[in-house]
Amino acid sequence: MNTNNETLKDDLISAFSKTIEMFGLSTLESRLFAYLYLTNQPQTLDEMSEALGKSKTAMSTSIRSLSNLNLVSQVWKKGVRKDLYIANSQLFKVFVNFYIRKWVDKTARQKETLEELKDITDDNWTGTDDEEERAQILNRVDEIIDFHSSIESAFNELRVGKK
Repeated sequence: MNTNNETLKDDLISAFSKTIEMFGLSTLESRLFAYLYLTNQPQTLDEMSEALGKSKTAMSTSIRSLSNLNLVSQVWKKGVRKDLYIANSQLFKVFVNFYIRKWVDKTARQKETLEELKDITDDNWTGTDDEEERAQILNRVDEIIDFHSSIESAFNELRVGKK
């Protein structure tokens, strides 16, 4: 491939990786995914390392992260003894579900924290003069918890290709 094509390919990888970074991946993970997606061919860690100018160790760490996120898959090719990886080609589905899963997990953790704080507030509220304030606060906390449940349900409904 000539230098002009290499420059164009690097520009495409850089531009696409900026979009991928919006999903919370590191710069290197984003560049690696963009590279694998654009090449659309199984690649070894050595090939990835050479293409991106990073160490094989950095590639191994990044490919493990991408694999854990189901963004890449390890593939087998007859006659090749090294591990090969390829990007998941269902781009929209993978990234939408990745992003939604993060929101659902974060919302669920927040809801648990609020439920724990509600229990602590309910058990430890002192003073009988403030009973109306206590009831009002506990009612508001219930509304906030319901809000988190609604968010969680809405995001679960948005999952692409759910069964």
